[in-house]
Amino acid sequence: MKTKTRPRTGRPRAFDPDHALDRALAVFWRQGYEGASLPDLTKAMGINRPSLYAAFGNKEALFRKALERYETGPAAYIHDVIAKPTARAVVEGLLNGAVDLLTKPGNPRGCLMVQGVLACSRGADALRRKVASRREVGVAAIRRRLQHAIAEGDLPSDADAASLARLVASVMHGLAVEAASGASQKELRRVTETFLRTWPSR
Repeated sequence: MKTKTRPRTGRPRAFDPDHALDRALAVFWRQGYEGASLPDLTKAMGINRPSLYAAFGNKEALFRKALERYETGPAAYIHDVIAKPTARAVVEGLLNGAVDLLTKPGNPRGCLMVQGVLACSRGADALRRKVASRREVGVAAIRRRLQHAIAEGDLPSDADAASLARLVASVMHGLAVEAASGASQKELRRVTETFLRTWPSR
């Protein structure tokens, strides 16, 4: 009598990919793309190099996945803030949310989207363009929201939505640089308060 043999199943991973990706994100966030070595990443993720390649691809592919995790995790507040009822509330939420993110205990100082590939060699040009394009997506979302505010009469009719969106994004990026340089939450709050006093209103 023949006995039935069970189909072979793949060997289960000995690590949690989501947890490992979160740990990789922290390394990239703190050290930047080129500053994060493979030994740094594998040590933080608790895996060896073959496991990293098998689960995530090469270092560049891992960084791209970390960017996605950053946008849907720590920086996800941006998508919620955009839906606030007034342009001022949107801008206030964006700036204060940035300060909260940049100064939250346990978070690396600075912004992955700003500093992650800021000082990279020419070999990382594709990643630099990728990150720049993601920042532009954010600017475009702010611009559309401000255009809506102008159409609703929430902003003056002669307001320049494109320039205002670029200005808001520039302030957010500046906050990131200041935070990375050691500015305190109190100091960054003063910057946002000063900026909001200049915000156009009807």
